[in-house]
Amino acid sequence: MVFRCIRTEILVSLFYALIIVAAYYIGHVVIIWQPTPLYYLFKRLELYATILVPLGWLVLVLVVIYFEWSRTVGYIEDIAAASAELVRQDEEDIRLPAELREIEDRMNQIKKTALRNEREAREAEQRKNDLVVNIAHDIRTPLSSVIGYLSLLDEASDMPAEQRRKYTGITLEKAYRLEQLINEFFEITRFNLSSIVLNMGKINLPFMLRQMADEFYPMLSPQNKKAVVQAPDDLILWGDADKLSRVFNNILKNAIAYSYNDSTIVITAFAKAEDVVIQFTNQGDPIPKQKLETIFERFFRLDAARSSQTGGTGLGLAIAKEIVAAHNGTIAAQSDETQTTFTVVLPNRKLEPGQEKQQS
Repeated sequence: MVFRCIRTEILVSLFYALIIVAAYYIGHVVIIWQPTPLYYLFKRLELYATILVPLGWLVLVLVVIYFEWSRTVGYIEDIAAASAELVRQDEEDIRLPAELREIEDRMNQIKKTALRNEREAREAEQRKNDLVVNIAHDIRTPLSSVIGYLSLLDEASDMPAEQRRKYTGITLEKAYRLEQLINEFFEITRFNLSSIVLNMGKINLPFMLRQMADEFYPMLSPQNKKAVVQAPDDLILWGDADKLSRVFNNILKNAIAYSYNDSTIVITAFAKAEDVVIQFTNQGDPIPKQKLETIFERFFRLDAARSSQTGGTGLGLAIAKEIVAAHNGTIAAQSDETQTTFTVVLPNRKLEPGQEKQQS
C-alpha cells in the first residue's frame, strides 16, 4: 500500500512536471493542486530553468556566431591573399576553399585576362619601337638619295638635259617617298589621340570604288597590275564616306604591295540581306595562318613590306578595323596558295544617333 502511494505520487508529480515544462514554453502556467515534496523540487527546477534555459540559448547563439564569424574572417583573409596573386607575373592558378569556387574561377579569369592584355601591350610596344627604328632607317635612305642627286645637279652645271631630267625625276620620286614616310611617322603619334566620330550619309559605293581604282593607277601601272571593280550601279551604302574611303584605300594599298606583277586585283561589292559586302582579292604569296590572326593589330607588318617602296607603318589595316567596327561592321582576311581576300561587311541601314561605336 505504501509503495503504491509512493508510486502514485511519483506519477502525479511527473505528470505535473511535464505540465510545468510545457507551460514554461507556452508562457504561463496555472496550477491548482495540493503541494507535495516533489512539487517543491520541480518548482525550484522551474525557477532554475527560467534562468538557465535562456542563458543556455544565448551561449549557444554566441558560439554559433563566433564560429561563423571566424569562418567568414578566414574567407576574407583567403580572398585578400588571393588578390595579391592577381598582380603576380606567373601562370599559376589562384586556389581558394571549395566554398569559394565561384570567386576562385572569376579571379583566375581576371588574372588570365590581365596577363594577356599586358603581354599584348608589351608586344605592341615592341612592334612600335621596332617600327620607329625601321622608319628612321627608311627615311635616311631616300634622304641620302635626294641629297646625292641634288649635289650632282648642283655640281655638274654642264650636265646634258636628258640626264638632268632623269636625275630630277629620281630626286622627286625619292622626295615623295620621304614625304610618305614622314606622314606615316606622324600617323603613329595621332593614332591614339583621337576618337572616331562618324558623319553618316548615303554613299554611291560603285562610284567610290571605281574612283579609288583610278587614283591608284600610278601605283599599279609600273608593275603592269590592274584593279577591276565589279558592283551593281545602284548599290547604296550608309556610312561615313571619308572614313570608309580610307578603309578601302588601305586595303587596296595592301593588295597592291603583296600581289604579283601582271596580276589583277578584283574589287567586288554586293548586297546580302541587310548588309553590304565588299571584297578585295589579289593573287600573291599566301599569308601564313599565324600572321592572318594578327594582321589587323597595330604596327603589324609583313616582313616583305619592310624593304619595299610601299611598305607602311602597319597602322593601315588596324585603322581600317577600327573604322569598320565603328560602323558596326566586320573585316576579315582569308589566304590560300593562289589568292588573298579581304572581306568587309557593313550594315546597309542608317544608324541612329549614338548607335555607332566610339573607337579610340
